[in-house]
Amino acid sequence: MELAYNAQIASLSYSISSTATGFQVAVTGYNHKMRLLIDAIMMQIAQFEVKANRFSVFKETYLKEYENIKFSQPYSQASYYLSLMLYDQSWPSNENLEALSALNADHLSKFIPNLLSRTLLECFVAGNIEAKEAEKIITDIEEILFKTPNSVFKPLFPSQYLPVRVAMLESSLKFLYRMKGMNLKDENSAIVQYIQIHQDDPLLNVQLQLFSLIASQPAFNQLRSVEQLGYITSLSSRSDAGVRGLEVIIQSTVKDPDNLDARIDAFFASFERTIYELDDKEYKRNVKALIDSKLEKFKNLWEESGYEWAEIINGTHKFDRFESEVEVLRELKKEEFIDFFNQYIKVNAPKRKTLSVQVFGNKHLTEYERVCGESDTPQTYRIEDIFRFRKSRPLFGSRRGGPCQIAVQS
Repeated sequence: MELAYNAQIASLSYSISSTATGFQVAVTGYNHKMRLLIDAIMMQIAQFEVKANRFSVFKETYLKEYENIKFSQPYSQASYYLSLMLYDQSWPSNENLEALSALNADHLSKFIPNLLSRTLLECFVAGNIEAKEAEKIITDIEEILFKTPNSVFKPLFPSQYLPVRVAMLESSLKFLYRMKGMNLKDENSAIVQYIQIHQDDPLLNVQLQLFSLIASQPAFNQLRSVEQLGYITSLSSRSDAGVRGLEVIIQSTVKDPDNLDARIDAFFASFERTIYELDDKEYKRNVKALIDSKLEKFKNLWEESGYEWAEIINGTHKFDRFESEVEVLRELKKEEFIDFFNQYIKVNAPKRKTLSVQVFGNKHLTEYERVCGESDTPQTYRIEDIFRFRKSRPLFGSRRGGPCQIAVQS
C-alpha cells in the first residue's frame, strides 16, 4: 500500500508518498516559487517532529485502509498476492496492520533519527529549467539535509542499498496459489494468470507488447462476450521493476478459478491458429499501430516526467526507449514474432513460466475444497507458503545496483 499526502498552494502543488524502500517528494510549479517550496519542504523534513494529535489522526486513517483491504475486489486481492510473491522487498497487509496497531507517537519519534541516519537522495528535475539551475536545486537540498547543524542525515553506505528485486519463475512449470477470498460474503471468484517473460530487453519488449496488442481484444471477446465468464476480463502486459510479463485477469461468479485457469489456457491454445495464420498485411498493421503509439507525444510534463522517473527508479536509464524500440519494431520479422510466441507464450512452450493466483469466493468454496484435495500434475507446483516460496526462488539481478550519479542534460 502507498501512503500519500497531496497539497496545492496557489500555482504550486506537491505530494509526499511512501515507496518500497523510502519516500518521495514531487513538486511542480514556476521556478522561483518552486524553489521556495522545495526549501520549505526539505527544512520540514530535516527538522521533523512528531505531533501526537496528528499522529493519532493519520494512524486511524491508515488502520482503516489496511482493515478495508479484505473488502477489495477479488481480482485486486489476486493481483496483490501476485505482487507479494514476486517482489523480494514486500510485506503482507496483516503484518503491516499488526505493526501499525502497536505503534505510538513516541515509537515514531525514537525511530526517526535511525530512519534518517543513512539516506540515499535521488533527484529528478524536468521542465523549463537550465541545467545549472537544476544542479543548484540539488545542491541546496543536499545542504539542507546533510549539512545543517545537528542534522541526523548521513549518506547511505553502498552496501546498505536495498534494490527492489523480483523472483524468477521456472520454465515449463505452472505455479499455483489458491486461497479463499478475504471477504467471506463476496460471491465473486477471481484469477490472475501471469506469464513471466524476461528482464528488460528491446527485442523481447516489443514482441511482448505486439502480442498483447494483437491478443487483448480477442481474449476479451472470447472470455467475456462469448463464454461470458465474468464482467471483469482483460489481457495485458505488465512490468515489475523491469521484469516483463503477460497477465490475464478474470473475475467471475459463473466459474471457479480452477475452471477459469483452464479456460485461459484453452484461449491460448485456440489463439495459436490466429498467430500462425496472421497474414503480412495484418501483421504490418499491428506493427504500425504499436509504432504510432510509441511515437505519440506526451500529453503533459507530468506524463513525460513519470516515464523518465520510472527509468531512474528501475535503473534502466533508457531515456530514448520509445525511439530505440521503434527501430527494433521496424526490423522485426513476422517469423521472429511467431517464434517468440512458440517459445514463451504458447501452452507447454519450452520457456513458458506461469504463476496462477486463484481467489475463491463463497459461491465456490466446495470447488476450493475439491481442488485442494487433488494431486498436482507433473507440470504444476502448488504454493502453500508465499514467503517460503519467495525465499526459495532465484532473483533477477537489479539494474540499479546501488547509488550512482547521472549527469544533468540540458
